[in-house]
Amino acid sequence: MKTSRRQFIIFSATGLAAATAGQTFANGPMLAENDPQGSSLGYKADSTKVDKAKFPKHAATQLCSNCTLYKGGANAGGCQIFPGKQVAAKGWCSAWAAKA
Repeated sequence: MKTSRRQFIIFSATGLAAATAGQTFANGPMLAENDPQGSSLGYKADSTKVDKAKFPKHAATQLCSNCTLYKGGANAGGCQIFPGKQVAAKGWCSAWAAKA
């Protein structure tokens, strides 16, 4: 199959966007627990401090670092729920979803 110049440019731009998407999530200041969006989802930088009465489905094994929405390293990284801000790898919020 022969690729046209237009298709090449579209594929190149799409590939570049996909390659840099993870970097976009990882940049920015840390999300504060009192951030309006963070507090509405029960975000805690330390998963062991989650209010068990308010979030009974929370389990000790649920961490940002093993959430499908988390893109980052061992200590902190980006989250698709909180664009432009970093979350703690050992944190948690009610949007947590297990990685496949």
